[in-house]
Amino acid sequence: LENLQPEIKELAKRLRYEVSVRGKQLGWSEKVARLHFSRNMRKVVTELYVRDNCHPFKATLLLWVQIPMWMCVSLALRNCSVGALGSAVQEQFSSGGALWFTDLTAPDSTWILPVSLGLVNLLVVEV
Repeated sequence: LENLQPEIKELAKRLRYEVSVRGKQLGWSEKVARLHFSRNMRKVVTELYVRDNCHPFKATLLLWVQIPMWMCVSLALRNCSVGALGSAVQEQFSSGGALWFTDLTAPDSTWILPVSLGLVNLLVVEV
């Protein structure tokens, strides 16, 4: 989107000139000329978005999917770790770890898991 801005500005300048010339020829009022300019500008910008495959909604789509997913996963892990789902799940989490984290209900004192999870999430967002 940012790369299209110079091209959009140039096209807007040219379109504004063409609409003003056409408006003078046909005797349009300022309001009618602005209406024609905005309609044609919308068409031009839409064609540019289609040409370069960069609709603004695509930039926010990941955000609208990722936030609810993050909330659900966070709440599910919290419910599992505090025993809200039953004592059997709590027992499995307290003895089901590996490597340096043998108890999944205890906080990670080394901060390896939270930092690595954050870095992986950043990598996914950036890629």
